[in-house]
Amino acid sequence: MPLINVIPGEKIPTAPLNTRLPVWRIPGWLLALVWLARGIFRTVVLAIRYWWITAPVAASWWTADTHGWPVLLAVVLGLVAIGLTWWRLHPTSWLRFGWYPAVAQIRRLWVYRRSWTAAMTACGLVGVHSGDRWVPRLLGVRSNRWGDRVTVRLLPGQHPDDWAKAAPRLAYTFRLREARAATTDRADRVVLHFARRDPLARTVQPLPIPASPDLSNLNLGVREDGTAYSLRLTGSHVLIAGATNSGKGSVIWSVLRSLAGGIASGLVEVWAFDPKGGMELAAGAPLFTRFAYEDPDSMAGVLEEAVKRMRHRANRLRGVTRQHTPTVNDPLIVVIVDELAALTAYLTDRKVRDRIRESLGLLLSQGRAVGVHVIAALQDPRKDVLPFRDLFPTRIALRMTEPEQADMVLGDGARDRGALCDLIPETSPGVGYVVLDGVREPVRVRFSYLDDHDVTDLATTYEPGGGL
Repeated sequence: MPLINVIPGEKIPTAPLNTRLPVWRIPGWLLALVWLARGIFRTVVLAIRYWWITAPVAASWWTADTHGWPVLLAVVLGLVAIGLTWWRLHPTSWLRFGWYPAVAQIRRLWVYRRSWTAAMTACGLVGVHSGDRWVPRLLGVRSNRWGDRVTVRLLPGQHPDDWAKAAPRLAYTFRLREARAATTDRADRVVLHFARRDPLARTVQPLPIPASPDLSNLNLGVREDGTAYSLRLTGSHVLIAGATNSGKGSVIWSVLRSLAGGIASGLVEVWAFDPKGGMELAAGAPLFTRFAYEDPDSMAGVLEEAVKRMRHRANRLRGVTRQHTPTVNDPLIVVIVDELAALTAYLTDRKVRDRIRESLGLLLSQGRAVGVHVIAALQDPRKDVLPFRDLFPTRIALRMTEPEQADMVLGDGARDRGALCDLIPETSPGVGYVVLDGVREPVRVRFSYLDDHDVTDLATTYEPGGGL
């Protein structure tokens, strides 16, 4: 600095501030201002996005700064007391609106967001274009007692099946036991179901019996999300496929239990066929209007009677209605066959086998509208064993021995979309996959289990004409 002589007491004149900025530095300063504005904008956006963190922190800081730490401690204790009171008085609403939303936000930030890009890259779900990487966007997380529902926005060119194939790898990436992908009502989104606990691990106890069955909503078991699984019998036939000891009997007895109120009142007639000599269905014989189990020829005759009933009803309802409504005088007829392959493929008597195939084909193709429904179970779902497999609108696949059998029962691509029937353990009978109306992806369910005492009690209490 230059030396300036100053006379004591003399006032030094001041000059206006004169700052010179080199022209070559102007772009750098502008770039710095742009980065500063961008940082401020991103900070504001993050503060708004994670308001559930920033808002409490800001409120706590303001309370402590304005009123002191004792007041902040009193407010926190008061909120804790309110939460405990809410939980004790109404735990259901507390879990739904209080606890699970908080768990979802914490898991979104700590479990999924933290390693999202790495997980997408490792599982092959990242898009590359012109050297740039495009990562699917995590839109939201919803949690419940059993797991998380993670909503993701698809990248251009992606299909939900791509996520279904990658779902098992995603589950292990996020240290969870199972993951499945499902579509939504929006074509650009997919929902990943991550399971933390399995609601189907325990046996489902027999469900309550309604006084009058709702044929469009028969409660049979529990779905993988913990909600009830209901079967729509109206306008449908049901195929149950599964290996030995997979739980086919659980499905049949669950259906009969749901129909028991209608059986007792005469609203429903059950015609049962047990080619295994009655070993499976004999305990419920009092529930059945017709029970055939002795020989294939008698079974063929009973099936032909069912066809005659169907045709007579069709002639009577023609031009009156397009859908039969069950009444006591004109009941719903449910034809139950325990082992269908024994009647359609394994019979050595060709004439009897052809009679049975013809009757079953007519019942399956014409019976739904006139109130005649077929519920059939079998072990081998191959086409040569069950030639009219496609006539069953509702199909249930239990534990299978081969991976491709899931596609045989539920349709092409069912296993890729999550129907891992061959991976169901033998210790979980009654667990299987079904395809619901309007949903591409199979849903895992477990049907209720009725032991011998439950079946005997059901048969003696709800036999037709029992007065219930």
